[in-house]
Amino acid sequence: MPTSPPSDPPGGAGRRPVIGITAGELVASYGVWKERASLVPADYIHAVANAGGVPVVLSPVAGIADALAERIDGLMLTGGVDVDAGLFGAERHPRAQRPDPTRDRFELDLLDAAEERGLPVLAICRGIQVVNVWRGGTLHQHLPDLGADPDHMAVPGVYGRHRVRVDPASRLGAIVRREELDVPTHHHQAPDRVGSGLVASAWAIDGTVEGLEDPSSRYLIAVQWHPEMDEDLTLFSSLVAAATPAAVARRA
Repeated sequence: MPTSPPSDPPGGAGRRPVIGITAGELVASYGVWKERASLVPADYIHAVANAGGVPVVLSPVAGIADALAERIDGLMLTGGVDVDAGLFGAERHPRAQRPDPTRDRFELDLLDAAEERGLPVLAICRGIQVVNVWRGGTLHQHLPDLGADPDHMAVPGVYGRHRVRVDPASRLGAIVRREELDVPTHHHQAPDRVGSGLVASAWAIDGTVEGLEDPSSRYLIAVQWHPEMDEDLTLFSSLVAAATPAAVARRA
């Protein structure tokens, strides 16, 4: 988990951009209680804060995406349950998780609102899958069926690691400044047919698409791995930097 102290992004003190971080709604146990709660792993929150942003958790509530997008400077889609296969015209795979239609719709609406306002978007794990489906793409629903490297999700509930190759000419390549990365990973689904306007920017050694971006967008970066589980804040710092001009303008 990133542990470096927060620093002011470009624009100075008081200009830290607000980064909306999507959450899932799940049954959680705490103390004597067991009830539905909005949940997001704290590593996402600390990564944004340590990169100089102001993290705000966005609960999946229907009908408020536009209002939320007016109040944030950047958006981060996080990991979670599998996207509803019906959204890309497929039957749910027997090994796919039960979908969360409310969260699916909420995040798709947020992406619409972010695009309309030109907000920078960083999408992680499930997030890359939501972005691809949003743009009309499809998903591989269970990578083991394709003979993919088992390291994508070697042990359920434990982050594994594998290498990814990054296109040095891509925006992602310009951000990470490396052509190969060793990344934390935990997923059994991944982009298949790439959606409209998106291009692949990173791949696992077995050919699985691990990065997508929109070259025509100000900032739309999506990765299949979990950068919040690493010490390197580069991706989060780039999101904060991309969101800072909007923050400065909104507070002027």
